[in-house]
Amino acid sequence: MEPDLFTAAAEERQEKDPASSPLAVRMRPRTLDEVVGQQHLLKPGSPLRRLVGDGAGGPAGASSVILWGPPGIGKTTLAYVVSQATQKRFVELSAITAGVKEVRAVIEGARRAAGGYGKETVLFLDEIHRFSKAQQDSLLPAVENRWVTLIAATTENPYFSIISPLLSRSLLLTLEPLTDDDLSALMRRALTEERGLDGAVTLPEDAEAHLLRIAGGDARRALTALEAGAGSAIAKGEDEITLQTLEEAVDRAAVRYDRDGDQHYDVASALIKSIRGSDVDAALHYLARMIDAGEDPRFIARRLMISASEDIGLADPTALPIAVAAAQAVAMIGFPEAALTLSHATIALALAPKSNTATTAIGAALADVRAGLAGSVPTHLRDGHYKGAAKLGHAVGYVYPHDVPGAIAAQQYAPDEIHGKRYYEPTRYGAEARYADVVEKVRERLRGTGGTGGTGGTGGTDRG
Repeated sequence: MEPDLFTAAAEERQEKDPASSPLAVRMRPRTLDEVVGQQHLLKPGSPLRRLVGDGAGGPAGASSVILWGPPGIGKTTLAYVVSQATQKRFVELSAITAGVKEVRAVIEGARRAAGGYGKETVLFLDEIHRFSKAQQDSLLPAVENRWVTLIAATTENPYFSIISPLLSRSLLLTLEPLTDDDLSALMRRALTEERGLDGAVTLPEDAEAHLLRIAGGDARRALTALEAGAGSAIAKGEDEITLQTLEEAVDRAAVRYDRDGDQHYDVASALIKSIRGSDVDAALHYLARMIDAGEDPRFIARRLMISASEDIGLADPTALPIAVAAAQAVAMIGFPEAALTLSHATIALALAPKSNTATTAIGAALADVRAGLAGSVPTHLRDGHYKGAAKLGHAVGYVYPHDVPGAIAAQQYAPDEIHGKRYYEPTRYGAEARYADVVEKVRERLRGTGGTGGTGGTGGTDRG
C-alpha cells in the first residue's frame, strides 16, 4: 500500500521544515548506534546487527522479526532504523486499523517493487496481536517467500497472541523496559542536538526527575512532555524549563516520591499497612501515588503477593491466587493497563478477612529450629527404599494414612524435641474458621483420641 496524497504531502512538509515534526519524530534514531537501551540486541553479531548487514556475515537469514515489549521502548524506531540501514522501502501498518485487504495490498506492492526496480520492502506491522488467526495467516506466504521483510511489534506475550506457523518462521526479540538512565541520555540529546531543541532551554534536576516520573519508561511520553515544557518556557521568555513551568505545561503536579529514598519505602509500607487495616480507599491512594510516580509495577505486585500470605492467609484462600495472577498479568502487559490489574488485586486484598497465622506459625517454627530444637527424624518416617534401610529400622512401623479410615493415622511425625508443640493457631476469621475446626480434630486423631480413623489400619505397612 503506497502512501496517499495526504501522507506524501505531510512527509514533504516535514522534509522541508523539520521543526514542524514532533520532537519524538525528530529525535528518532537514524542508525542502530543512536538507539538508547536494548543493548542486549545491539551487540556486534546480534540478530539486529545481522539483519542490517553489519559484519562479515552479511544480512541475517531470517526474513521475519517479532519485537515484543511494553509501549514506548523503541519497537517502531528499530523497524525504521532497519529499513533505513538496508535501504529498503518502509511501509507501516497498524493492526488496529488495517485488515487482510490492506496487508495484501502491501504484499502486492512489494512484489511489484521487487520485480520492477529491485527494491525490497520492510513491512512494519504494529499491534500484531490484534490480528485474528485468519488475518495472521494472510502474512504467511509473504514471509515464507520473502516478498517482504516483516517486522511485527506486540505488547502481549507472542506465545499466546501470535499463531505458531508465524512464530516458527520468525526471530523473536524481547525488548527490555527503558531505564531512567536511558531516558536521561535521550532527553540530554534532545536538548542539545540541532534537530532537537538545539540548546534553546536547559532542564534542571528537579524538572528532569519529574519528567522521568511522567514518562514511566516510555520514550515517546518523555519527549512529548519535554517538548511541551520547552514550548512553555520559550513562550515565557525563559531559558530554563523549571519544575513549575513543566507542571503547567503537562498539567500534572510533581508527586513527592523518591524511588531510591525514604519515600519509596514509606509509601510502599503505607500501602501494605492500609491493606492490612482493611482501608481500601487509603490503599488505593498509596497505590495511585506509586503508579503516578513511575514505580516498577513488578515491585508493587511482589508486595501484594507477600501481603496475601502475611496478612490474609487462610482467612481467604483466594487472596494469594489473585495476587499471583496479578503479578503474572503485570509482567505481560505493563503500564498503563497494569494499573487496572493492580487496583483489582489491591481492592480484593484490602476487603478480604485478615489472618496473620501463616506469618506467626512459620515464625515460631523457625525460632525453635534456630534455638536448636531440630531433633532427629523419627525412624518410622525415614526413607526405607534403599537396601539395608530395614536393618536400621527405617520406615518400620510406619502407618500408611490411606490404609486407615479417615486417612489420618495415629503416629508421631515431629521429632521428640518438639513433639506436641503447636505452631499453627488458626483464627475464626473468614474461611479460616473451617480450618480451626479441622485442625483440632486432626490433632486429636494423631494423638489417637479422636475416634474413628485414629488407630485403625495395617500397622507396619512399609510405604516409606
